[in-house]
Amino acid sequence: MLALVFLGGGLRAAAPAAVPNESCLDCHEAVPPEKRSKDTESNPAIEVIKAAAFTASVHGKLLCVDCHASVKEVPHDDKLPPAQCASCHAKETTAYAGSIHGASHAMGASGAATCVSCHGNAHEIVPVKQLDSPVFKLNLPQTCSKCHSDPKLIAEYRMNAHASDFYLDSIHGQALLKKGILKAPSCNDCHGVHDIKRSIDESSHTHHATIVQTCGACHAKEEQAVAASIHGQALADGKRNAPVCTDCHTAHQITAPLTTQFKAASDQVCGRCHQDRLANYRDTYHGKAMALARPGSAADVKVAACYDCHGAHNVYPPSDQRSLLSSSHIVNTCRECHPGVNRSFTEYRPHADPLDATHYPLFHAVFLAMTGLLIGVFLFFGIHTCLWLGRTASLYRADSKTFRAAKTAAHEDVRTLTRFTPFDRFLHTLVVTSFLLLVMTGMPLKFYYTTWAHHMFALLGGADVVRALHRLGAVVTFAYFALHLSSLGFKLWRGRAAVRDPGTGRYSLRLAAKAVFGPDSLVPSLQDVRDFIAHVKWFLGRGPRPQFDRWTYWEKFDYMAVFWGVAMIGVSGLIMWFPEFFARFLPGWMVNVALLIHSDEALLAAGFIFAFHFFNTHFRIERFPMDTVIFSGAISETELKHERRHWYDRLVAAGRLTLKPVPAEWEGRRKIVKTLGFFAVGIGLCLLALILFAMISRLVH
Repeated sequence: MLALVFLGGGLRAAAPAAVPNESCLDCHEAVPPEKRSKDTESNPAIEVIKAAAFTASVHGKLLCVDCHASVKEVPHDDKLPPAQCASCHAKETTAYAGSIHGASHAMGASGAATCVSCHGNAHEIVPVKQLDSPVFKLNLPQTCSKCHSDPKLIAEYRMNAHASDFYLDSIHGQALLKKGILKAPSCNDCHGVHDIKRSIDESSHTHHATIVQTCGACHAKEEQAVAASIHGQALADGKRNAPVCTDCHTAHQITAPLTTQFKAASDQVCGRCHQDRLANYRDTYHGKAMALARPGSAADVKVAACYDCHGAHNVYPPSDQRSLLSSSHIVNTCRECHPGVNRSFTEYRPHADPLDATHYPLFHAVFLAMTGLLIGVFLFFGIHTCLWLGRTASLYRADSKTFRAAKTAAHEDVRTLTRFTPFDRFLHTLVVTSFLLLVMTGMPLKFYYTTWAHHMFALLGGADVVRALHRLGAVVTFAYFALHLSSLGFKLWRGRAAVRDPGTGRYSLRLAAKAVFGPDSLVPSLQDVRDFIAHVKWFLGRGPRPQFDRWTYWEKFDYMAVFWGVAMIGVSGLIMWFPEFFARFLPGWMVNVALLIHSDEALLAAGFIFAFHFFNTHFRIERFPMDTVIFSGAISETELKHERRHWYDRLVAAGRLTLKPVPAEWEGRRKIVKTLGFFAVGIGLCLLALILFAMISRLVH
């Protein structure tokens, strides 16, 4: 008699049921001890089968000998060959044989997955769509991870060590396992079922040439956009370096494209193929802020990333009218972040290369000018400082007692002259606080590639906070500059009688020139050139130590540098702050020029103040560790005679030398002010060290 067996939707004739299932279960069924047969007791290695579970399984209507065809009678040989799945699942078995699992198993890899590795106990296999099936969509990640999270197997077969873990945290894994969305892809949706192969295999579902189609099974619209894009066309032309889905989104670590993590990493992703464009993008505010973005902080990634301008899947050359950067679309593209901008604004160059004189001639010229200015100033004052330090050090070694005595005398002298008014000291306080704030918030952007820049950026609160603090520093800068100009205007108006000729009563150009370039003015004059030459001669031991008037040549340089700095840094900063406004009457590429000027001028100012100004004012041997005149406003008579003898003599000759005791209020706040002063100087020195480290590391790498 033939048995009719239901298989795969049809009936087929089975072999004569010479061995009924009941005969097999006599030995293999899990029966109570008192009912066990002698064969079962004598061979504990016999596999125990749960009859109820087998009957409920997908194979429940089959005979044991349908799979174990070699069994003709019972009892049988102890060594029973494995079940032959191919007798019913020929197509699946063929696919498995060509897969990485099947090929590995055929070559003797005992750890390679077999049918039961995925489907479970052969006698208890349930339908794939049944909730408790190991290969049900919700259970499949855990089933695959049994091997792909096993450290031993990972090491033995050199598998991706964290693929399973990454998938669980990805947007796909979260949607499937946490939200229960069955449309979300599981392992088999991307890798295949029985035909899983390595991604380097051309017939693999994850091969470079086929991955777009694999992803397109769920993302059809995106697949269509990619196919029409410049990336898709390159892929169709057989270019192996053409980017595909996994190049941008990764394979197992896929995150939602609207998350901050995705945007923060996007420029690096694009930069793997477009290194030159990334390097120049990183020199823009967009790129620097993106490089400093904190993981998970939405505030830090509000700036434009690559895909905001070029598109995501629909990337085309700018010459293509479908491109977001084409002449017909670029204005609207810019307006996504900068509402109301005009076409002039679109002339901004997000990838401008200052070294490219051919394509960016003016930008290149400004770069050369700023670089020359930086090198020139640092070289000049570097030599000046080294000569001064060397001269004073040699004199100190030769006669240290004289140095210490002079310093003590100047410190103990209670007869003082008011050198700076309370208004001057107030303005200096604004200068110090705003300058330190500007440097602390600006330098991390300039040196975004350093670790310290990332830590400082995060410590200050991220992009939004840093931007607000930097602009606050700018407002304070404009405020003290306006106050100073107002003060100058008031002094000029009050002293207007001094430039009138007593004989004619008319304004005299000669008297005006004397007032502008006289010894009480901070405007540089020929006398400053003479003082500089005399000072250098003294540095070299070729002349006596010069005496100065009310203002030294280096103090006048500091003063005029503020005018230059506020003009250059201030105007360029305003252009970057309000690019939409300035683009109404300036071409957009002026923003590129403004950033270059702003960045290099800021570096020049920070380097000069923290190195040369600090030395000239505080770190000279006779001033070390700090000159407190700017805080107290009073200079002692001893110090006046020692360094500013010409001023002292002029005041004596004119009868205007008024010496007073040290102000009582200064004695009360000396410690507090000096502490704050040391704190400010300490911050400046730390910033100088970080700047030098960043510049040296850039040169080394």
